[in-house]
Amino acid sequence: LFLIKIIILDFTEMQQEVFGPHLTIDGKKCDKEKLSDLTIVFKALDELPAIIGMTKIMPPYSILYKGVVPEDWGVSGFVMIAESHISIHTFPEKNYVFIDVFSCKMFDVDKAVDFLVKTFGIKELDKEMVKRGICFPRK
Repeated sequence: LFLIKIIILDFTEMQQEVFGPHLTIDGKKCDKEKLSDLTIVFKALDELPAIIGMTKIMPPYSILYKGVVPEDWGVSGFVMIAESHISIHTFPEKNYVFIDVFSCKMFDVDKAVDFLVKTFGIKELDKEMVKRGICFPRK
């Protein structure tokens, strides 16, 4: 038996009652050259933590991925931050990028989105904020 608890909260009012925000971005109609560039993904992961007031605890890691499906190649990257992590997965042939920013403290979402839109030439995006750890024990 599973207990499913559905809680709808206004994140700005409940900052103290959640563990942290998880920003997800699905970037569409992006700049293919930027999505293909290992250095750009690395640099984004290297710079974004400071831009949003986070603390890198390791250098970013980024790799070029070429899998079984030829058009699904891309660059994937990850950086651990003291507050959690940031990940990026690009699909240049589809002009698409997936980005996650998870933190245990509030951050300027608009600043993060603006930086990422410019970095990858995102023309359209879906952005969501998930409230993580609503029942996380604080004491």
